[in-house]
Amino acid sequence: MFFGKAFAPRSFRRAEKQARRNVELDQNKLHVPAVDRTFGGTASGSGQTSQKGSVVVTSVGDDDLGPPPVIVAVVGPSGVGKSTLIRSLVRRYTKNTLPNIKGPATVVSGKTRRLTFMECPNDLGAMVDVSKVADLVLLVIDGSFGLEMETFECLSALSSHGLPKLIAVLTHLDLIKSSQQLKEQKKKLKHRFWTEVYDGAKMFYLSGVLNGRYPDREILNLSRFISVAKFRPLSFRNSHPYVLADRMDDLTPSATLQSSPTSDRTIALYGYVRGVPFRPPTSTTPVRIHLPGSGTDSLPVIRMVGISDPCPLPTKESERKRKLSDKHKIVHAPMTGGAGGAVEWDGEKIWINTKGDFTKKGSEEVESDEEVGEGVQMVLDLQEAKSTLRDGIEKSQIRLFENSKGTLTVEDEADRGEGSSKGATRRRVTFEGEPDDFDDDEDDEDDPMAEVEEAELDSYDEEGEEEEEEDVTSFQKRRHRRPSTNSRLNGKEKDDFQFADSDSDIDFGAGGEVEFDEKGRNIPSDEEEDEEEYPEWKKDLASKASDYFSQSLKDQPKDITRLLYETDLDARRIRGGGVVQEQEDEEDDDELFKRVKEVDEDEEEDRFRALPNDEELRALEQDLDSFRYLFITGEEAAEEEGAEKFGDFEDLEKDGTEGEQKDEEAKKKEELERKKKMLKRKFDREYDGSSDSEGDGEGKKDFFTTAKEEISRRLEANRDAFKDLDPTARAELEGYRPGTYVRIELSNVPAELVEQFDPRFPLIVGGLLAHEESFDYVKVRIKKHRWYPKILKTNDPLILSVGWRRFQVTPIYSLDDGTHHRMLKYTPEHMHCLATFYGPVSGPNTGVCAFTSLSGSSSSFRIAATGVVLDSDSAPKIVKKLKLTGTAYKIFKNTAYIKDMFTSALEVAKFEGANIRTVSGIRGQVKKALKSPEGAFRATFEDKVLASDIIFLRAWYGIKPRQYYNPVSSLLLEDKGTWKGMRLTGEVRLEQGKKAPVPLNSQYQKIERSKRKFNPLRVPRALESSLPFASKTKNARPQKEQTYMQKRAVVLQPEEKKALVMMQQLRAIERQKGEKRKEKKGLERERYAKKVEDSTERKREREREAKRELWKEKGLKEKRDKEAAGRPKKRRKTS
Repeated sequence: MFFGKAFAPRSFRRAEKQARRNVELDQNKLHVPAVDRTFGGTASGSGQTSQKGSVVVTSVGDDDLGPPPVIVAVVGPSGVGKSTLIRSLVRRYTKNTLPNIKGPATVVSGKTRRLTFMECPNDLGAMVDVSKVADLVLLVIDGSFGLEMETFECLSALSSHGLPKLIAVLTHLDLIKSSQQLKEQKKKLKHRFWTEVYDGAKMFYLSGVLNGRYPDREILNLSRFISVAKFRPLSFRNSHPYVLADRMDDLTPSATLQSSPTSDRTIALYGYVRGVPFRPPTSTTPVRIHLPGSGTDSLPVIRMVGISDPCPLPTKESERKRKLSDKHKIVHAPMTGGAGGAVEWDGEKIWINTKGDFTKKGSEEVESDEEVGEGVQMVLDLQEAKSTLRDGIEKSQIRLFENSKGTLTVEDEADRGEGSSKGATRRRVTFEGEPDDFDDDEDDEDDPMAEVEEAELDSYDEEGEEEEEEDVTSFQKRRHRRPSTNSRLNGKEKDDFQFADSDSDIDFGAGGEVEFDEKGRNIPSDEEEDEEEYPEWKKDLASKASDYFSQSLKDQPKDITRLLYETDLDARRIRGGGVVQEQEDEEDDDELFKRVKEVDEDEEEDRFRALPNDEELRALEQDLDSFRYLFITGEEAAEEEGAEKFGDFEDLEKDGTEGEQKDEEAKKKEELERKKKMLKRKFDREYDGSSDSEGDGEGKKDFFTTAKEEISRRLEANRDAFKDLDPTARAELEGYRPGTYVRIELSNVPAELVEQFDPRFPLIVGGLLAHEESFDYVKVRIKKHRWYPKILKTNDPLILSVGWRRFQVTPIYSLDDGTHHRMLKYTPEHMHCLATFYGPVSGPNTGVCAFTSLSGSSSSFRIAATGVVLDSDSAPKIVKKLKLTGTAYKIFKNTAYIKDMFTSALEVAKFEGANIRTVSGIRGQVKKALKSPEGAFRATFEDKVLASDIIFLRAWYGIKPRQYYNPVSSLLLEDKGTWKGMRLTGEVRLEQGKKAPVPLNSQYQKIERSKRKFNPLRVPRALESSLPFASKTKNARPQKEQTYMQKRAVVLQPEEKKALVMMQQLRAIERQKGEKRKEKKGLERERYAKKVEDSTERKREREREAKRELWKEKGLKEKRDKEAAGRPKKRRKTS
């Protein structure tokens, strides 16, 4: 029985609240649809549509060009296991071990995804550069130690440049022995990491290291998550092309280096294009790029060309299995050492590394079980070479098969006294140990096809590599079609030929023994058989076959299958699935001859069935024409196809009435369909509220779905526009698309960049847009980081990371108060402010990261501020508060003459009408300049000012930042973390140990102010006479005689005297008691203080004794532990 109330909510308000919360969570998961200009390259990494619907990501336009590799940056402090993690991941994906991680390493992780692993060194500049290009960041944390300062600095740099996908990896967890402590440490680090990033951020745990790698199961879990991760396109990368260089070559001529070693270099950088298409330079549109850390603002690109992909994705034809085969699991790491460290590139040379050495061992040193690789064995054999390579080539012999008895040799016709008519050397292949009658020159002259073969050989020698493949193909055709030559190549003599009784026994016509050219003419063999050695029926066999074949070509009717289905396959091939000879999978692709499966007997019979004559075929063809239109390859299909390509055709021979009737019927049908659609849309609009523009009746689409469909339509239109273009033309118009492996040649590169090149530091080629090559005043909105210990001061040098660049400027901080951009001397606490500096122009909303120093010696937090770019302006409107002071030298009732405020009448004219104010608070206004003294002016006030008042004027003064721009050149130094730009004077004095000079006017002195004397108040007599008596001045004369109260004598009565004496006595007694009481309390305080001091001393003595016992016991324990460590451990018995 079902009880409905058991599953009903107890409160409908709570149910409504829960439903509202669920809807809100679903809406929070949605993002604004972003146009992926990389054509699905880096957004998803595999070119598939995102499942969440947050980003429209479509498949890649061309099948031959996959998405660029996903950059996986491994970031963390020193000694946390970054190299071990990359080595374990590369081993997981490619089964190769990289001995030393240097530079990017690209691997194939799946059929549609490649990964580029890059280790970020413990350098702030490298962290900032990596945060600009990384698609996925593996933040490695030492689990036994906890979060370090570099971890938080990396998080701040990542957040200011877009915050790519982030995964935390905890290592060194095996150092925590207690399981409970390990559990608490994991929980603590997880919640702290969630606080900095977001709740639910992924965190993986690596327990320990086995054989130099992390456990396979833990690495497998991490690699699976990396392989399926999806990425949202960041706005800056979605508008800029960039290349992460994985190889660098110095193209500077050696003569230039010898004459001037410090001259600018020309280098070539290799890498995958990422972001948007990268346009190559042309004669009219030069291209400039920026190398972060190179010390130059921009470098010109000489040449950009796309080259073959060194780490290609498997194609659908080469990889049909669900699992990726081992031959496609490759790694490309030129700076690290290639696959397994076998090849290593150090910038100038290529080194071949092995586990042992290349020293040739004696016979007594060679071990029987030792296996030597093919490459090592080749190098060891070169040590015993007694002749040069040229001598070896001249004495070399060619043997097609390992078991061949004879070898191929080349003989020149000039050696036999015969020259070629064309002047070319004629060479013929012979076998050692065979008679010379097969190479008789007379037979060659009689043979008309011999000259053709020789001409082909001569042309092959002259044209070289261009026609090598074509000639090899023709040579293979001859090889398969000549049984006599094959038999000789297999070591058989002419006496060993087997004779047959009939043509079928020798497989004439089926095996293709006789050679024919494209026109069906016979090409005779190079060797003329001796007539006496062969039977009568084999004489002139080639000419007979040639005649038969040419006659069959002339009389051959049209193929029925080709007429019906428009295919070149015959019935036997269609029956066999389109393939006649299937190669065996286990054979190597590099073998010269491949073994094929034997053809069945019934298939052989099809070749020799009797063909119908010409009359029967013509009759059959007429019958086929009658029902050809019933097939998809008939005339109607052809007409429809032609109409699509070339438009509608009009048959001028047919009557026009039939066509007009068809047109009228089609118009009526279209009109009826249109009315039906209008009625359906009207019904849908009234029934379910769908819009008029949608005729499918699926309901009204929301904004999110409509925006995604619009973006998909635009991307599809872009792909269709460039789909049919030639690759070269498409690269010139659109640029090299993301995923293309390119070679970029740069000029004017500093020589120190090549000499001090370190592959461990990332080398990024950042493409610059047209407006980013100009300089102007840039305004950004920044906020001082809450962990930075100091405040930032105006005009102090500050290192900024904006876009691809890192440079040092002197910004001016300001605040918008509604009317002015008022300059600030210091940055405010916990709020944003504006900063204006002179530098390269960047687009709005570009991330900004600021720091005062790149040195790693600082123990405090190094990132000073973060923010975004607002705009650029050639005339910044920043004003500074200015206070001008003056004094009054002539005072009237409401007017005064002011001096010492301005220096000229022109300045006074500029400030006419400005408001002024005195120290006492009297307000006034500037009126007009005076003739003398210079700079004086007349001003009016609300009241009469005092002669001692100071008049001041508050004004605003426009200022501009200094035009100082210093790009960071850390890559030019041997130690990349020691770069220093412009420093403050105080920092220089501190480094040199000097004290700041104190000006004489800045010293504090005691100020003595004289006391002011005020004149007495004097009232005119006329005014005093009119005042009332209460307001008149009372000028009383001093009293010369004593008054009555002073003169009178006080006589006490006897009772009063007694009372006065008694009161005096009582006061004396009370005073004496108070003194005694005070003395007693003092004695009690002394006794209590002595008691407290004694107890404190006893307590200190007890504490000293306890510490003495504790240290004594600890020392004995350490002594016992050392003695126990010195003794050998007992072995545990194993059953």
